[in-house]
Amino acid sequence: MIALAILLATFFTVLSVASVYRLTQRKLSATPTRKLPPVTILKPLCGADDRLQDNLATFFSQTHPDYEIVFGVEGDNDPAIPIVRRLCDRFPHIETRLVIHAGGCALNPKVSNLQAMLIHGSHDHVVISDSNIAVPATWLADLVTELCADPEVGLITNLFVGTSEESLGATLENLHLAGPVAGSLATSSVLLPNAGTVGKSMLFRRSLFESLGGFASVGSVLAEDYVMGRMFSEAGYRVRIASTTVANVCTKTTVLRFLQRQLRWNLIRSRVMPLSYPLEPLASPMLPALLAPFAGVWAAEVFALGVLLTLVRDGLQWYRLRGAKGLVAALPLGPIKELALVGVWAIAPFMSRVAWRGKHYRVATGTRLYAARARVTAQPKPE
Repeated sequence: MIALAILLATFFTVLSVASVYRLTQRKLSATPTRKLPPVTILKPLCGADDRLQDNLATFFSQTHPDYEIVFGVEGDNDPAIPIVRRLCDRFPHIETRLVIHAGGCALNPKVSNLQAMLIHGSHDHVVISDSNIAVPATWLADLVTELCADPEVGLITNLFVGTSEESLGATLENLHLAGPVAGSLATSSVLLPNAGTVGKSMLFRRSLFESLGGFASVGSVLAEDYVMGRMFSEAGYRVRIASTTVANVCTKTTVLRFLQRQLRWNLIRSRVMPLSYPLEPLASPMLPALLAPFAGVWAAEVFALGVLLTLVRDGLQWYRLRGAKGLVAALPLGPIKELALVGVWAIAPFMSRVAWRGKHYRVATGTRLYAARARVTAQPKPE
């Protein structure tokens, strides 16, 4: 058993690192920018995320020659509204719209926001991008180039890496994104016909998506990005990860919020991949360390190997995706984080409720959402 654990941990560590390096080394074919179709960027907002103004500003400086940005918020008191208006004044040459709506278009609040925004978009090529994402200037042109290069591709997404940590919780979050999250996404892109889909950044043709069911098909599920990817793949289109990496800006989150987010992500995976979810620890480089108590006289060496493999995976992928900055401080946290997340992995399948963006839901098979029943406070009887 110990030998098998060592073999699996080593294999998956090498596979993860090699996939990240291979995916980020892929070069784009030379396609003249002037031939690219116009694009609508949908930016759903809810509150003022870390460095929101700086994140959004990167979308106003794209090299793509013809695009518009549609922002959407639920309610006219959202703190993101004045930030968006300042940026619109700062970049008047970029076509922008701010959609303020009452919500209620779908049970999933992000999908509800997107549905309200989409009717204000002008173009068939549509990008969904989360509010905590910052992008390089060539991001949009690179995405559209890759989509247009292959008619078999229906959806293009991006590898993303956490940046800008200033707290322990943010460091854990960003280390996790650079390690197991980036590794699993890159591996799916390299080995499988269709890559895993995470909704941080997704480009597709609106006409094609609506022919498959559109947002109405994902309005009542928690994992709308996963289901969108399946919609395209089940229809015979490929889902691909682009060669450009984007930044997931996480600055000041707490350790508790990090663990709560991982519980939600694990809950999602346990619902959409119930057969493979129980096997996830087999892909962890800390697997030998978990089994070290059964290794007898070799326990210390087996534990040390698990720690070493974790440091190798997280260190090499962090360096590849975002450079050396912050690596020395973050790297020692990797083995501790991996062990803590084993507990999260074990608990998540037994959860049935989540809180997301201030709303509460019950989650069923396939991440089907049901609104949680509001608590009713007993009223005093009239005298």
